[in-house]
Amino acid sequence: MGQGWLGRVVDPLGRPLDGKGPLLGGQHARPTRAAAPPAATRQRLGPPVGVGVRVLDAFCTMREGQRIGLFAASGIGKSTLLATMARAAAFDVVVLGLIGERGRELREFIEDDLGPEGLARSVVVCATSDAPAALRREAGYASLAVAERFRDAGHRVLLLLDSVTRFALACREIGLAAGEPPATRGYPPSVFRELPALLERAGPGGPGAGSITALMTVLVEGDDHDEPIADAVRGILDGHAVLERRIAEAGRYPAVEVLRSLSRSAPGCLTPDQAGLVRQARKILSLRDEVADLVRLGAYRAGTDASVDQALRMAPRIDAMLHQARGEVSTLEEAFARLAEALSDAPA
Repeated sequence: MGQGWLGRVVDPLGRPLDGKGPLLGGQHARPTRAAAPPAATRQRLGPPVGVGVRVLDAFCTMREGQRIGLFAASGIGKSTLLATMARAAAFDVVVLGLIGERGRELREFIEDDLGPEGLARSVVVCATSDAPAALRREAGYASLAVAERFRDAGHRVLLLLDSVTRFALACREIGLAAGEPPATRGYPPSVFRELPALLERAGPGGPGAGSITALMTVLVEGDDHDEPIADAVRGILDGHAVLERRIAEAGRYPAVEVLRSLSRSAPGCLTPDQAGLVRQARKILSLRDEVADLVRLGAYRAGTDASVDQALRMAPRIDAMLHQARGEVSTLEEAFARLAEALSDAPA
């Protein structure tokens, strides 16, 4: 692998899929199976980084080298959200792993969502849904190997993996075919060994290396966010953003449920003013949701509770700030500036 891989689409065996001729990578071969950097010598998380999405930058702020999961059912906009992040300007290299994707969507994603500018600094590793299970599983490991190569060269890498669930399904198919006994909801024990072996490889590198900041989608079955894969991945990663179908159906994009989303590293990177804005906005949205049914039924009268009146007045402003047009790329500074503007006349 090497710089010649940027702008290319490959399969998990390193073969080009884009018809642009052979890959020019030099002699930088590396194994797809590798151990994570030693915990004692791995660098700490870096400064906050923008991912181009206001709701995530403000309410699920990421640090360089952090790993966050995007949890959602099908058809809520995960792939479009990943494309927006791939165009964010904060990273040197983007590695996009498409595991079990529909074959027709690859070119649409690359040409319409990623675009020439995004593709120029990206490497796309793809195994479509009709590929053998071993190839779909290998797509996850190959994506990490490509990201590690650029991280070890000192680059700031953004890894987008879509999806961890399809990686786990491929592992389940292989495990059951090998005779493993099914355990939790049909998943054999080996699946829960493969997940941390894959996910722990992302993050900061050792001394002198760069970092892999990872966003990984988790396809929750039947909107059940406590199903085994979602539960296991949530415990491994450094945060989670939850996409809700009801928000998408209401017309707000991205459909991120703020109150159920969390970045475990945010307290260590936000300024006191930013942290105060986030706490205040969460309090307003939580209170609005608590009284939403009463308001719909006409059982709440304005003036009964000043804090509820404030929440009902301010929540629509926060919702407007969270809305972002498809293809629009925001910045970290803009996210907090817009949030401060939405809360400008709210009591502290």
